[in-house]
Amino acid sequence: MSRGGGKLVTTRKPVTREAVVSTAVQMADEGGIGAVTMRKIAQQLGVEAMSLYHHVRNKDGILDVMVDHVFAEIEIPTQADWREALRVRTASARDALVRHPWALGLMDSRRSPGQQILRHHDAVIGVLRRAGFTIGGAAHAFSLLDSYLYGFVLQETTMPFDSTDAADTREVAESIQSGIDPADLPHLTEMTTAHVMAPGYSYADEFDLGLEVVLDGLERNRTRWE
Repeated sequence: MSRGGGKLVTTRKPVTREAVVSTAVQMADEGGIGAVTMRKIAQQLGVEAMSLYHHVRNKDGILDVMVDHVFAEIEIPTQADWREALRVRTASARDALVRHPWALGLMDSRRSPGQQILRHHDAVIGVLRRAGFTIGGAAHAFSLLDSYLYGFVLQETTMPFDSTDAADTREVAESIQSGIDPADLPHLTEMTTAHVMAPGYSYADEFDLGLEVVLDGLERNRTRWE
């Protein structure tokens, strides 16, 4: 705030594109993608909504840069071994999606993808091509990896317990099990009592096991897919 001509003049720090994006992402993290509007972003930043259009063209533009922001958090695969490169990349993508679950349905939906998305896709395709996949095989492999990734995260983030917390998992399993007649549901009872309720069980651990199965399948088909 400064004084000019005897009057107090309020000066605001200019709003940056980075501030708009980080504010929108934080709002989505806290309230879901439905909580993000141009008006609410502007209110959070203390500016008029029209000032945001210097940085993004509309709501779709906001979504484009938000998704690009999430892709920027995913580790670009650089490891020489293709399996390790894809293992690290897919685990990093899972971590980013768990942090930003609202992004799950938006990751491949953008008609105007940003540079982080394009750079990420190019790097993954490069890993697959150097590993000996044909261009068609690389497309098959990329689709399979992301189908597993997105499907697992969808389950993980919508389950009625913390998938990394064994105690929370056990509590929910015990509650469900208490209403089950083992004679009617013997297989579900067996899995629940012998596996899910076993000491130290964590649903989150299933991710690495499943990813190895996917990578094994890619290995078997690496030079067979056209």
